[in-house]
Amino acid sequence: MTEWWAVRRAQSQKPATYTCPLCDRQLHAMSEHVPIAPENHAARRRHAHTDCVLAARKNGTFKTYDDWREQQPRSSLLRRYLRRG
Repeated sequence: MTEWWAVRRAQSQKPATYTCPLCDRQLHAMSEHVPIAPENHAARRRHAHTDCVLAARKNGTFKTYDDWREQQPRSSLLRRYLRRG
């Protein structure tokens, strides 16, 4: 299961067509869209509609790295110091 996704904005001038992994509809490279990669696995990068990613984030089914990081337990300086010894 993917914990988080890397996301960036993109728009290309090449005449390519992709299939959005979130809605399975066609996506043209010349339109504004976002490449997404699960947990920074660039080889598994896919192109998705911006609206699909925003809707999935709103539903809580698509987390970015920043979303995931916010949910991780915070470590205090004292706890880190004690672990080193």
